[in-house]
Formats: sequence, C-alpha cells, structure tokens
Amino acid sequence: MDDKNDDLSSSEEEIGSDELLAADDLRLPVEANILVRLHAMRAWLGRRYRESGLEVGNAALNLQDVARATDDLTRSRRRAVEREALLQSAQRTLVAAQRHQNAYEEARELLEDCVAHTTIGDRLLVEYYLALEERLQALDSPTDTPWIEAMQDVLHRVEQVGTPGEDEE
Repeated sequence: MDDKNDDLSSSEEEIGSDELLAADDLRLPVEANILVRLHAMRAWLGRRYRESGLEVGNAALNLQDVARATDDLTRSRRRAVEREALLQSAQRTLVAAQRHQNAYEEARELLEDCVAHTTIGDRLLVEYYLALEERLQALDSPTDTPWIEAMQDVLHRVEQVGTPGEDEE
C-alpha cells in the first residue's frame, strides 16, 4: 500500500513542479542547472499548447453558435450582411487560435530537435533561441500575426529561463 502512496505523492509533486516551472512569472536562480531550465521550457510550452488548444475549441464552439444563431435571422439583406460579418469574425478567431496552437507545437518540436542535436549544456537554449529567430526570419507570410505573436512569446520565454548572460551576473 505504501508503494502506491509513494507513487501518488511523487506524481503529484511532479505535476506541482511542472505547474511552478510553467508559470509565466517564473524566475530561476542564476545557479539553476540547464536541465531545470530545459524542464521549465518544456513545461511552459506544454501549458501554452494546451491553452491554445482550449482557445481553438472555444473558437470552434463560438463559430458553431454563431452559425446556428444567424440561421434564425430573417433573410433580409441587412440581416444577411450582419450574419456574414459575424461568421467571418468567428472564422478569423478560429484560424488565429489554430495558428497560435500550430506555432506552439512547432516550437515544441524545434526544442526537441535542438535537444537531440545539441549537447545538453549552457548553449542548448541559445541554439534554440537562434533556431526560433531563424524561423521567424524565414517566414513566408509576414502577415501571419497569430503565429508571429506566439513565436515571439516563445522567444521571450527562452530569454526568461535561459542561462543568464555575463552582464546579469
């Protein structure tokens, strides 16, 4: 019985640890190990991906609600224009949420590529940061604002949890 309790408390501690490491206001001590920094990055990316998934779901439900509600409107020309505007707005919201989620998934995959191809050390998050910047610069559509916003959010997070620079010490 004690083994099950130990397993439960260990998994609860890990979940609590992930929540702490995923917090937006996380401040790691200067001496924090690169593995802690990497874990914080992974936990944050996982949280942001899940949150963006909820945004996608909410936007899809909203689009569905708007489509149903606008079907009930009378078919006057003015009502048809209002209906179309509501539908387009809901569709734009859904696409933006999907682009956010795609960006966080892409950032997660890029982090794992960096982990696989870079020695885990102080340069790991620097290499990741540079790879993210490269992706942003190579962007086909500079008007993809939701994707750009999410990637800039990831860059900010890398700056936040990355190894402090010499000027900070």
